[in-house]
Amino acid sequence: MKFIGEQMDTRLDWSMLARLRDQWSGRLLLKGVLHPADAEKAMTLGLDGLVVSNHGGRQLEGALGSLDALRLIAPVVKGKMALLLDSGIRRGSDIAKALALGADAVLLGRATLYGVTVAAEQGVGRALDLLHEEFIRTLSLMGCADIADLSPDWLADIHAQSICRG
Repeated sequence: MKFIGEQMDTRLDWSMLARLRDQWSGRLLLKGVLHPADAEKAMTLGLDGLVVSNHGGRQLEGALGSLDALRLIAPVVKGKMALLLDSGIRRGSDIAKALALGADAVLLGRATLYGVTVAAEQGVGRALDLLHEEFIRTLSLMGCADIADLSPDWLADIHAQSICRG
């Protein structure tokens, strides 16, 4: 399949990932997973973890949001492999949502990029401090005493509520 000015690389498929797993004994994570079936396939290949990411929604504007995908993938892999979330973490409350939905950790590319742009290394430190402060404040406002207590029960299921209202 060809695209304007470039060609789709069809060599990257599950068999190539299986060969990589066979040749690499170190930790191996797969980024860009948005579907539970892909998460299951990654587990069968013996990968160590997943990064749920829609790549910031830039590659495919109609892609499922990362938090929505996390809500579907976490029950499939939780406790069986590392689960990270990338895409859209801008506030401490975003971190709380991701952890509540089952992420073990979040990736903070954009926030740290903004920090480094404004004030180099000190800016990155300040951006991380702000996110930490907002996260702690969010937990406090929720009445959640410990990160380990976070679960999907802390979040409203907007889709279910709209269905219930008919």
